[in-house]
Amino acid sequence: MISVRFCRPTALAAVLLAVTVARVLAAPVVNEPINMDAVQLAPQQQNGVEYLTGGIGQDESQALIQTRGYNLHIVSSTGPKDEYLPDVNVTITRAGGEPVLSLIQAGPMIYVKLPAGKYQIVSSREGHEDRQSIVVDGKKTQTVNVHWNDGY
Repeated sequence: MISVRFCRPTALAAVLLAVTVARVLAAPVVNEPINMDAVQLAPQQQNGVEYLTGGIGQDESQALIQTRGYNLHIVSSTGPKDEYLPDVNVTITRAGGEPVLSLIQAGPMIYVKLPAGKYQIVSSREGHEDRQSIVVDGKKTQTVNVHWNDGY
């Protein structure tokens, strides 16, 4: 003979609530919203050129990615998974050699507002150097990816 027992409604509700809460807490966090209020991206200036630097942590990197109005994006990464790499020295000069921006231990993301022209970007880290030339036309954003093999 099968015996069927009925639970009181409040006891059943408590059990269902406990199971639901346990499942929610055990589930992995996916697409967690970015806390934009916790991110303090302060535009800085050097030689009349405005820039932002940062990108450490998911909130800060997502906030930078969503920032508009900067026509040069420099991203420093390393390894086979292109992991962001901070603490890079970056110097931007005009084609004629005139210094425009010089940053020490910046990144991994640097956003710059440059006037139209030709520029040389020199990135260095722990004695290693990367040089890239770009032309900024004022119409589209230029992205410079600096990838350091084995951390350099």
